[in-house]
Amino acid sequence: MYLSRVHLNLKKKKTIKAFSVPTLFHGAVEQSFGDERTRNLWRIDCLNDQYYLLVVSHEKPDLSGVVEQFGSEAYPAETKQYDPFLDKLKEGDCWHFRIIANPTKSKKTEERDRGKVKALLSVEDQKQWLVQKGERNGFFVTNDSFNVLRDEWLQFKKKKNGHQVSLLAVTYEGYLTIKDVVLFKEALRNGIGREKAYGMGMLTIANKR
Repeated sequence: MYLSRVHLNLKKKKTIKAFSVPTLFHGAVEQSFGDERTRNLWRIDCLNDQYYLLVVSHEKPDLSGVVEQFGSEAYPAETKQYDPFLDKLKEGDCWHFRIIANPTKSKKTEERDRGKVKALLSVEDQKQWLVQKGERNGFFVTNDSFNVLRDEWLQFKKKKNGHQVSLLAVTYEGYLTIKDVVLFKEALRNGIGREKAYGMGMLTIANKR
C-alpha cells in the first residue's frame, strides 16, 4: 500500500474547476497507474490554508501528470509506503481521524427491491451513519467524540453519458478507538461508504492519543 500527496496550485483554472467537477481529479488519479484501471481512494484536504490531493493505492503511482495538471513543479508529489504504519496499529489505540464521506440510506420501493438511495441531511443522521459504519469497520466512535465540520452538495455531469450527478459530501473529524484491527486496516485501505470515485470514503488517522 502507498500513501501519496500532491500540493494543489489554486492559481490554475483547471484546479479550481476540479473542485466542483471531481471526475477531473478521478481521471487524473487513475491515469497515474498506467493501463491498469483499479479503484483507488483519493481526497482533497486543506492544511494551514494549503490544499492537497491525497491518494491511497495498492500500487505505487506516477503522479507527474497530476502535478502537471493541478500542481506546481516547485512541489513534487510525495509517495511513501503505507504498510509500515498500518502494521503498528493495535486494538484499543485512540487516534484523531478525518473522513469525507457520502452518508446515505436505502429506502425500498415497489419499483426497486434494493431501494432508492437518499442522502442523510440532518447532522444527527449523518453522525449516526458514521457510528454504524464504525461498528462494521472495526472502530468505535460516540456522538460526542467527533463532529460534522461541513456538508456540501457536489453537482456535475458524468463525462461518459452526460448524466447529472448530485452528491452530498460530509466532512467528519474527531477521535476513534480501534476495536478490530483487521477490519480497521481494511477500512483504511479500501475506504468507507459510497462514491469513492468522487473523493469520498478515505479514512485517515494521525496524532495518537
